[in-house]
Amino acid sequence: MSEKHFDVLVIGAGPAGSTAALVLAREGVRVALVDKAMFPRDKACGDLIGPRGVQVLEDLKIKFPDARPVRDMVVVGPTGRRVTLPFQAGTTYPGLALAVPRMRFDAALLETAMAAGAQLFTGRAAGPLYDENGQVQGFALATGQHLRADFVIGADGATSAVAEAARLADKARVLWGFALRSYTEDVVSSPHIVFWEPSRWRGFPGYGWIFPGLDGNSNVGLGVGVLSHRSAGARASAEFDEFTKHLSDLHLLNGTRCRPERGDRLGGWLKMGSIGTVPAAGRVLLVGDAAGLVNPLQGEGIAQALFSARAAAHAIIAKPQSAARDYRMSLGRAYAPYQRPAVAAQVALLPRPMVISALGRVLTAPGLSAALAGGWSIYWNDLLDGARPGVPRAAATIIGHLARAATSLTGTRRWFSELQSSER
Repeated sequence: MSEKHFDVLVIGAGPAGSTAALVLAREGVRVALVDKAMFPRDKACGDLIGPRGVQVLEDLKIKFPDARPVRDMVVVGPTGRRVTLPFQAGTTYPGLALAVPRMRFDAALLETAMAAGAQLFTGRAAGPLYDENGQVQGFALATGQHLRADFVIGADGATSAVAEAARLADKARVLWGFALRSYTEDVVSSPHIVFWEPSRWRGFPGYGWIFPGLDGNSNVGLGVGVLSHRSAGARASAEFDEFTKHLSDLHLLNGTRCRPERGDRLGGWLKMGSIGTVPAAGRVLLVGDAAGLVNPLQGEGIAQALFSARAAAHAIIAKPQSAARDYRMSLGRAYAPYQRPAVAAQVALLPRPMVISALGRVLTAPGLSAALAGGWSIYWNDLLDGARPGVPRAAATIIGHLARAATSLTGTRRWFSELQSSER
């Protein structure tokens, strides 16, 4: 058995883990970065980086010259009606997203972190190592190596072993989602979000998508929200073929020439809205999916992964003695105003398929959808903070006020308030 000590140990080398390691290594921090997989490796994802994520990449001077700029998103309602949601530049983010396959994106981020000085260890984090006070101090790898550090960053996804070892997740309160993704040779020019009714007036508890890709293909997926009932995640797989048939009916797929093949399908769990997860305590900080930072209304996670990773690294660098508290506060400022009502909305909507159908039909109704599009895009994509003055921002602000008022007495709001005031 060999044992090594670092300043920071990062478990998971996806976008969050590699970004945290990169920021730390650039400041001269001794960082160990651990992942169970050999890179490049694939992940279930829509392969789309939202405007806030693009801004973090620009701030860190990370370039992806092969990425495809995306400037608008199309939402397709249950009846097939379509509304275009614009990505409008704000004061703190650009007016575009980027399409880039996770296999390329993750590998490039990892290479950048290693070039900055992070040391990569390939092997499964088999078990936590504790200090004399019972606090997580490192991990034993399946390879037999023991890695200890002053801080441990959990970047190991929705089912985080770091969160479990540090007792930072309440499984009874976590909101889960499951997404299944494939690729098709059919090409779309804009990302499409599809609200789907498997049967009339009974909306699917989630949404499907077809997003533009690179190399002459598109990313096709179906995501389902299951609250705390993880067994219901199988629905995405069971109904995937029926959903792709619906895409063919919408002329977004050529059903006879190119149907997504089973061999290309990859699934993954999402932990949504931060609820039930304490993002940091003591020497352990959780980032990205491990912290449950996925947008509970539209499933975005990469932008949050990049932002939280940078915030965690900065908290450790700036003031190690209060890093956990400072990091929690930074996440609260960035995400709580949106996630409080968004989580409450998800909890209220998912068990009510008829309400989901009605909402999808109203939001894509002729006339109303065009009037709402700008504000809807800002609010739904959590872009209100930093949005430029104008009618869309005013509309998004009104939506936000109404959402907060409607959820002011919920347990979700109380949970966020207690978390931010915690002295962990």
